[in-house]
Order: sequence, then C-alpha cells, then structure tokens
Amino acid sequence: MDNENLLIYLVSDSIGETAEQVAKAAISQFVFENYEIRRYPFINEKSQITEMLEEAKQQRSIIVFTMVVKELKTFLAEESAKHNIPCIDIMSPIVEGLSGILQSTPKREPGLIRKLDEKYFRKVEAIEFAVKYDDGKDPRGLKKADIVLIGISRTSKTPLSMYLAHKNLKVANVPLVPEVAPPKELFEVPSKKIIGLTTNPMKLIEIRQERLKALGLKSEANYASIERILEELEYADDIMKRLSCPVIDVSSKAVEESASIILEIFREIGYKLTNGK
Repeated sequence: MDNENLLIYLVSDSIGETAEQVAKAAISQFVFENYEIRRYPFINEKSQITEMLEEAKQQRSIIVFTMVVKELKTFLAEESAKHNIPCIDIMSPIVEGLSGILQSTPKREPGLIRKLDEKYFRKVEAIEFAVKYDDGKDPRGLKKADIVLIGISRTSKTPLSMYLAHKNLKVANVPLVPEVAPPKELFEVPSKKIIGLTTNPMKLIEIRQERLKALGLKSEANYASIERILEELEYADDIMKRLSCPVIDVSSKAVEESASIILEIFREIGYKLTNGK
C-alpha cells in the first residue's frame, strides 16, 4: 500500500501556490516518491469541485486546499468526507486564529496576497522609472510618465519624483537651464501631465549656498548669486507659460505637502493616473 501512487490535489479559489508549497514541504518529510501533484486553481463553483472529486475518488488521493469562500470550502469538506478522501484545510486555522487576536472579521476574498504582490511590484517599477528618468537623463521617458516635473535646480524635483513613485506613479523630471534648450519631447507631452516647480529667490540662495558648502565650493559662486537665480526663474517661468502647465511654489513646503497639491491638481482636472487614484 505504501508504494501505491498517491495523488495530491491542490484546490484553491486563487492561484494555489500556498497549497503547493505547504504540500511539498510536508511530503518532503517522508521517504516517499510515488506521488503526483494536481493543481486545481481558481475554483469558484461547486460543479468544479464535484468534477475534481469524481476523478479523485478513483485512486488513492488527498486534498489540500486554500479556500476563503465559506460556502465552497464547506461543500468541499462535506463531499470529500462522503467519498472518504482526506481533506486538509490549510488556511482556516490561521485565519481563525488571527481573527480572534485581531478581533476582526476576515474579508474572505480570494487572491488578496496576489493583489498585494502586484501593488509592491508596481511600486518597484515606479521607483526604477523615477531613477531612470531623473534630471532629464533620457527624454524618451517623458511620454511614458504619469507626471512630468520641471523646474530649475534645487526645486525638489528629485525628492518629489521619488515620493510620488512610492505612491506607484511614474514620474520623470526635467531641469530647466537657460543655456540648455528643453528636450523637444517635453513639448509633445500633454500639458495636463506637466507640473512646474518654482521657488522664492531668497530661499533658493540659501539652499544653493548650503549646497556649495557641502561640495566644498565657495558660496559666492555664480550658481548662488541673485542675478543668476532671477535669470533662471524668469527663463523657467517663460517655459512653463509656453507649456500652459500648473505651477507650484515649493519654497516653504515639505515634499509631502507639494506632492499632495500635485495629486489634488490631477484629481481636479480629472486626469487618470495609473494607480487609479
């Protein structure tokens, strides 16, 4: 009997990866190789369970399941018992234990872990996008972005890009410098996707002087002079007017506050972002 082939049926109302991992981990504890795993994912009807049981009752079988829909798992347990097929519920003991500790009712919605994984990978993708298309590195990314930030140096373009990326948004940013013409791709992007960033010139002087000190350079360099800053701001203002894009003054705002304003602007104009918000 021990050498008779064993069929392990993995039944799930989602993908069934959890059931497979647990079943493989369990059977590895035995010196037994005559087994076959059959996976039945996305079970959402009793007829599917009945069909599976008709097959399972023909041979030595065991059912391992991860189902959260109460009606279906009750049906599976009852029908398996009628055919004398061992049936193991992996999820319920853990879910019920957590429910008691958390004093909360489980959602009983299939596939939630997969949705969480997808959300995580979207965030990673958005962060990689922000890094790849930071500081105008590759203008080809402008058309792929959900949001394009433009502004002169030290107007929080990169911090804002990264903050918004953590909200699953693909953000590219472009520095505006009088001596360098903006990429032509910027003028091919819908203006509703572009946000201009500006700041108070006196505040910017302080920021740039601190930046120069951090780099070991003299604070009186042209980069931090009022003449240069006014020139840059005027140039940037002209570009933003040509693009007809909204403009945010970030001089006295934290990154979180500026990001909130940006998202509110997009909501007001009804522009659909990829994260659905």
